[in-house]
Amino acid sequence: VVAVVFLLCGVWGLVALRASKPPRESRVPDVPMPVVQVVTVMPANKPIVIQGQGTVRPLKETQLVPQVSGKVVFTSEILVNGGLYKAGDELLRIDPVDYELAVTLAEARVQDAEATYILALQESEAAVQEWRDLNPGEAPPDLVARKPQLSAAKAKLDAERADLKKANLHLERTRLKAPFDGVVSEENVDIGQYVTPGQSLATLFGTRAVEIVVPLSNDSLRWIRVPGFTHNGGNGAEAIVRTSLAGAMQTWDAKVVRAEGRIDEKTRMINVVVRVAQPYAKRPPLAIGLFVDVDIQGQTLENAALLPRAVLRPDQQVWVVDHEDRLYSRPVRVAHLTTDVVIIDEGLAAGDQVVTSQLKAVSKGMKVRTVLQSKAGRP
Repeated sequence: VVAVVFLLCGVWGLVALRASKPPRESRVPDVPMPVVQVVTVMPANKPIVIQGQGTVRPLKETQLVPQVSGKVVFTSEILVNGGLYKAGDELLRIDPVDYELAVTLAEARVQDAEATYILALQESEAAVQEWRDLNPGEAPPDLVARKPQLSAAKAKLDAERADLKKANLHLERTRLKAPFDGVVSEENVDIGQYVTPGQSLATLFGTRAVEIVVPLSNDSLRWIRVPGFTHNGGNGAEAIVRTSLAGAMQTWDAKVVRAEGRIDEKTRMINVVVRVAQPYAKRPPLAIGLFVDVDIQGQTLENAALLPRAVLRPDQQVWVVDHEDRLYSRPVRVAHLTTDVVIIDEGLAAGDQVVTSQLKAVSKGMKVRTVLQSKAGRP
């Protein structure tokens, strides 16, 4: 009986506790709003810069080749790989003794021919005078006037003078001089070596200008001036050549001068040639063979927005956050696209907030919280 009483008291107490507990309230949990980074559009006049890359190559390249044969008796100190020289500098000399003797012999033959010609001329004049004394008023025949002998003497004199000129020319060619300002890229001759006409002794590069071939797409060409290729060619577009050299970023002013005659059949790219004047005027120089970046100045777009490339979605769409912090997709027109930025000239207005974050799940009208990344569109 006691046990039953205690059990009943326990049941009664449990029921009383449950009856005194306040009712449980049901609540729907709040859905967290995603956080997105945005940029504020600020349209401005934006110059288009077409970027490319290429290798520096010489505008002038030639081989140092002798025109006469002989033993090398002198080589300049600058005739080494990397040696800089000026136009007219003597780079190499061939033994001139044989050619000096040839000049001396040619001079002697000229003097002999001159004496023969003078003698023939005087004999002709004497014969003509004698004919006139004997035959007044009659012209002397050519044989009497000794014209054949006079012509032969004159021809011999002209031939000997030509031989003298040739001998002097050969003597002059024993001194090999630089044809233009440049640098020696390869040298394979030394004192005592016997050289022959046509033998390549060194390779010379000109330093007054270098060129860089920059492959560009067809779309990029509409923004820049290319002489002889685009309708607005005229003076070629200005450019900046950049490369890291000797531990620092180096730059040179350049200019677009032409496009190459053929389009690359594999890449369908058009090779635009950029020229740099006086590449060795500063140190370090814009040396032949360097791989460089080229920024070509193009046309200026009015009221265009410069944005990070991350804002661009498929089919030229961007996500825009309105004044209620809701997401909406908007079509835009892309004027120019690079690896880092996109220039949009239609579809956005000043003050628009464009999303740069990569969203995994997104829907039209979705509420978001925004974090301002930076202002975009400034020139």
